[in-house]
Amino acid sequence: MTTSTDDLHEHVGAREMLRHMLATLSYRAAKAVRGAPLDFAALHIGEATRTPAHILAHMADLMDWALTTARNNTAWRTAPVQVWKDDIKRLFTSITALDQFLASDAHIDAQTLKSLIQGPIADALTHTGQLTMMRRLAGAPIRGENYQRARISAGQTGFEQPTPEREFD
Repeated sequence: MTTSTDDLHEHVGAREMLRHMLATLSYRAAKAVRGAPLDFAALHIGEATRTPAHILAHMADLMDWALTTARNNTAWRTAPVQVWKDDIKRLFTSITALDQFLASDAHIDAQTLKSLIQGPIADALTHTGQLTMMRRLAGAPIRGENYQRARISAGQTGFEQPTPEREFD
């Protein structure tokens, strides 16, 4: 049986790992949208698919929902698609707000941390991959990278990210 001190350390470690996941999401999402062609937001690859603009807006909705979940006041809201650059700003503002909440001493239980990972954060990472794939389909692929070497750290959740360490084609 673990002691309450062990539980506290485990809980703090889980919050830091979650914050690192948010920084990873930020790093990868910034790379997926940075330098996209002007017409990329409207790319339509099929009747049953979202455009990059809709995916990006949905990702921001996910991060807003995650913050309400972390605050124990879960609420889903679908915001309308905005101009591409405005939805980029909204996404990174939402990720940063969630990260700052996790960095605070506000109460958040272990089950909520788990639900954030398996719900909105995993979903946002999946959508980041979709944006990356759509960049390739649009003829504007991003360069591959050894993400294990990327300079990613908790709290680094804005659109501006470190220069990649090792990219390749």
